[in-house]
Amino acid sequence: MANHKSAAKRAKQTIVKTKRNRFFKSRVKTITKNVLDAVSSNDKEKAQESMKLANKFFHHTVSKGILKKETVSRKVSRLQKKVNSL
Repeated sequence: MANHKSAAKRAKQTIVKTKRNRFFKSRVKTITKNVLDAVSSNDKEKAQESMKLANKFFHHTVSKGILKKETVSRKVSRLQKKVNSL
C-alpha cells in the first residue's frame, strides 16, 4: 500500500484508468467482431451499418487517448476493405 497521500491517489487513478481502458478495448473487439460477422454472412446492409458504428467508435477511442491514431487507421482500413469486397 502507498505510504504517501499522493501515492494513494495515484493508485486509485490507475485502477479507474485501467477499468476504462479495458472497457474501451473490449468494446473495440466486440464491434470488430460484429463487422466481420456481417461480412462473413454476406449481409451488405448490416456490414455497412456496423462499419459506420465501428468507424465512429474507433475514432472516439482516439479522442479519449485509449488507442493511437495510426492503430485505429489501420483497423478501420482493414475492416473497410472487407466490407467493400461485398
